[in-house]
Amino acid sequence: MFLSFLLNFLENGPSLLEIVVRMLLTAIFVGIIGAERQMRHKIAGVTTHLMVAFGAAGIAILQDALYKEALAMAVEYAALGVQVDLQRQRVIAQVVTGVGFLGAGTILKTRNGIYGLTTAATLWLAAMIGLAFGMGAYIIGVVISVFSFIFLTLFRKFLEKTSLRHRESPDIIGSQPVDE
Repeated sequence: MFLSFLLNFLENGPSLLEIVVRMLLTAIFVGIIGAERQMRHKIAGVTTHLMVAFGAAGIAILQDALYKEALAMAVEYAALGVQVDLQRQRVIAQVVTGVGFLGAGTILKTRNGIYGLTTAATLWLAAMIGLAFGMGAYIIGVVISVFSFIFLTLFRKFLEKTSLRHRESPDIIGSQPVDE
């Protein structure tokens, strides 16, 4: 029974190779962003970013398969005169909401200011990259990843040489180096 379910899923959804490619691209591009966060000794590093992205990619792959199955059913129902409304974007809205809640947990407010906003944003971004690769939108996933990495690293170095430089985070829980 399980084997028939697995074969049925692979028949309606992306192939096993396509799933592996989508997850591998997610791992590579989100891994780069997570590594940047970990090198800066932020609360959420490589593993956290990858888990968020893998979850989002998995949801997107499942949504892709379910959408194709619903599309096939819609064709059958249309022949019977039944109007069908397919909403592929609904899963995206749920991931955005859920990951936003997760990211809120990385934001800390102290007397000196608010910290963790970039980490929260990169977690949310990891989910979006995972969704893009999970739904097979490779170009969008790559472009978002490249832009994100440029602005997290190169653009930040440029800003450090101007009066717009970013203040260092204070010694707060979770800001210690990951190596320790």
